[in-house]
Amino acid sequence: MESFLDCRGLACPAPVLQTKNVIDREHPDLVEVKVDNEAAGENVSRFLNSQGFHVTVAKQGSDIRITGRKEGNAASESVSAAPVQNLGHKKIMVMIAGDRLGRGDDELGLKLMASFLKTLKEMGPELWRLVLLNNGVKLAVEGSEFVASLLELKDQGVGVFVCGTCLNHFGLMDRKRVGETTNMLDIVTSMQVADQVINI
Repeated sequence: MESFLDCRGLACPAPVLQTKNVIDREHPDLVEVKVDNEAAGENVSRFLNSQGFHVTVAKQGSDIRITGRKEGNAASESVSAAPVQNLGHKKIMVMIAGDRLGRGDDELGLKLMASFLKTLKEMGPELWRLVLLNNGVKLAVEGSEFVASLLELKDQGVGVFVCGTCLNHFGLMDRKRVGETTNMLDIVTSMQVADQVINI
């Protein structure tokens, strides 16, 4: 069975949610989704991958066509499956919604954020996911002094996720240098799976 979705003009997470609904309802072997922004393209692609589809992406002018094809009996893994490094450990998710830590003095806030990100690795294998949203996405873009710290966390097995809607809002999608583009479905599902959520 084949399913075709036209999600152009829809903001995240709508394209992912529509794709999920079609898969849940129709169980297709092939899914084709058209979107018109990079965030939706990355999110739909990652979701289809997580559901056991082989994914190809093609640009058609300003549109993006994502095609997912089931191959054999590939077992699908949950969108929020924990990395192997976290097996047997508590899963802590940290959500950062700003590019400074605390309120008051902006210069101090930047220093505190730098120190926080460098020290976050001390949580060890329990640190499962780091989600950047709202102004927090600015930590992960070209020119940010925080990219190196985020890359170090990623290299240690921490899932770093950056809100696609937020990147689009600030016009930063092309400047993202670390992390996977995510959407609200991923974030909410991750909150359900996590043993603890810490908001910064």
